[in-house]
Amino acid sequence: MTFSKILIANRGEIACRVIRTARSLGYATVAVFSDADRHALHVRQAESAVHIGGSSAADSYLRIDAVLDAARRSDADAVHPGYGFLSESADFAQAVIAAGLVWVGPPVAAMRAMGDKAQSRQHMQQAGLPVLPGSKQASIDLSALAAEALTLGFPLMVKASAGGGGRGMRLVLDANKLPAALQSAFNEAQAAFGDGRLLLERALLSPRHVEVQLLADSHGHVIHLGERDCTVQRRHQKLIEEAPSPAVNPVLRRKLGDAAVKVASAVNYIGAGTVEFLLDTAPGQDEAFYFMEMNTRLQVEHPVTE
Repeated sequence: MTFSKILIANRGEIACRVIRTARSLGYATVAVFSDADRHALHVRQAESAVHIGGSSAADSYLRIDAVLDAARRSDADAVHPGYGFLSESADFAQAVIAAGLVWVGPPVAAMRAMGDKAQSRQHMQQAGLPVLPGSKQASIDLSALAAEALTLGFPLMVKASAGGGGRGMRLVLDANKLPAALQSAFNEAQAAFGDGRLLLERALLSPRHVEVQLLADSHGHVIHLGERDCTVQRRHQKLIEEAPSPAVNPVLRRKLGDAAVKVASAVNYIGAGTVEFLLDTAPGQDEAFYFMEMNTRLQVEHPVTE
């Protein structure tokens, strides 16, 4: 499908980046903004801008109806989600397509398959990829999750099933800290993504966080662009990223790249995406790595490997 005007359903750095690239390719752009972002840079840079609601994300950037109405009012014929907010919402992607607009993102089926982190773990386990023990399905039932934690054992990582960027993640070393961790992770996930579902995963205490950048076309071709080492973090937010990873040798790089391509191929992925792995650096693990999740979106970190 062809299009000429792109609405960027986001704000800040990513909106500015998409606006800059779209303009260089000859596309017109539409910004959306909340009350708080009325004078933001992305609003000034786009050819036009549409107000979509109040200052909170829940009242603006997370409102599918408001974004689609903005596209209608601005005569946009395509929507780019950026990262965060609704970027990994398969329901949003489906709504964009149903409205007759071009979705500048991966296929809805791939987003559904990988968007639920618990479900994606099962998919990848069936595809033969190594996965840490964890929840079979995501849940908002904190009592049920607490009971499941006792079966899985500690240390555990509590993770938000939707979204990313370290939101809704808590490391729990013992059962006494679990109730507070579950509640705070739920609250944060609900506020950030509009989805409070959580899952549990056994935690590695001395891991390296390495992710592989992918590009896939609509003809079944998938390539990886190498890895980013994202181990330096604070509160599960990445502070420093390095490419190539100092912990990855050529043999391990090939294994990680092959595994990432296998992940994308398993769900017929199209577009830019990232597969995240944990390397177990404990003595005797011999460069063992585990599939963690796939981000079905453009990454803030993409230029690091690009």
